Amino acid sequence: MIEVRGLTRRYGATLAVDDLSFTVEPGRVTGFLGPNGSGKSTTMRLVLGLDRPSAGLALVDGVPYRELAHPLRTVGALLDARWVHPNRTARAHLRWLARSNRLPPGRVDEVLDQVGLTAVADRRAGAFSLGMAQRLGIAAALLGDPEILLFDEPVNGLDPEGIVWVRRFVRGLAAQGRCVLVSSHLLPEMALTADELVVIGRGRLIAQSTTAEFVDSASRTSVRVDGPRLDELAAALRRAGVEVGPSGDGALTATGTPMARIGRVAADAGLALSELSLHRGSLEEAFMRITGHEVEYTAGGPAGGPDDSAALTAAKG
Repeated sequence: MIEVRGLTRRYGATLAVDDLSFTVEPGRVTGFLGPNGSGKSTTMRLVLGLDRPSAGLALVDGVPYRELAHPLRTVGALLDARWVHPNRTARAHLRWLARSNRLPPGRVDEVLDQVGLTAVADRRAGAFSLGMAQRLGIAAALLGDPEILLFDEPVNGLDPEGIVWVRRFVRGLAAQGRCVLVSSHLLPEMALTADELVVIGRGRLIAQSTTAEFVDSASRTSVRVDGPRLDELAAALRRAGVEVGPSGDGALTATGTPMARIGRVAADAGLALSELSLHRGSLEEAFMRITGHEVEYTAGGPAGGPDDSAALTAAKG
């Protein structure tokens, strides 16, 4: 389990992490989301003891990382896939890590096989593509067979097949009862991978919830309506107080009203429907609405829209 309690980190006048608290439970994949500059990487470094907090605590298995007797047997992490001596082979890099942490040498071949690098284990790491380097970083994180894993942008540089592999792999780790924290900017992929989300902005917690709860609270669910007499249907819905507009492809979109009520309005008006379907918002839409006011650098105008503050309040609640 990872516990972050009132974590704060200042760099001079810059407040990178601001009184941040959250937990990462075993048995699930927790996505760690936030705009650029939100403090995600700093938080991970604090959890791993690479930086010291200005205030607060970051605990793994109930203690600070620096107090772990056998760190790699407890926590595995991938923060920078290129953190490998370019002239070392993949096998030599892992053997060095294993020896320095008193791990059995047999683990090297096991993790190479797990990540699909056995065939290239004796190639220099400097010649690896970014995707191969990511796999090597994951292998290093797994070397001590830890119960807690942190991955910062693990699908960066991977092709679609590699992205699917990482998704299945990290979900498999969580299914074994491990605690898995994954940071990523690929929101559609996070929607498929993460069971729970921790969302931060400007170093502060915005929301922690299941992925489904976050999307439902922060995005707009709509109903797509189609039929042969759309003008009459739109008029009937508006008379009933339903917010309705064009969908962009010839149908109608209704918001703020249950699908069953829309069907009843159409039936009462004697209007046939060819489609009545629920469309839920996406994680990307929810993320943009929630974090709009927390973006440090934006292009082309204000970061947030008029409804962002209401969405932020709803997600925090």
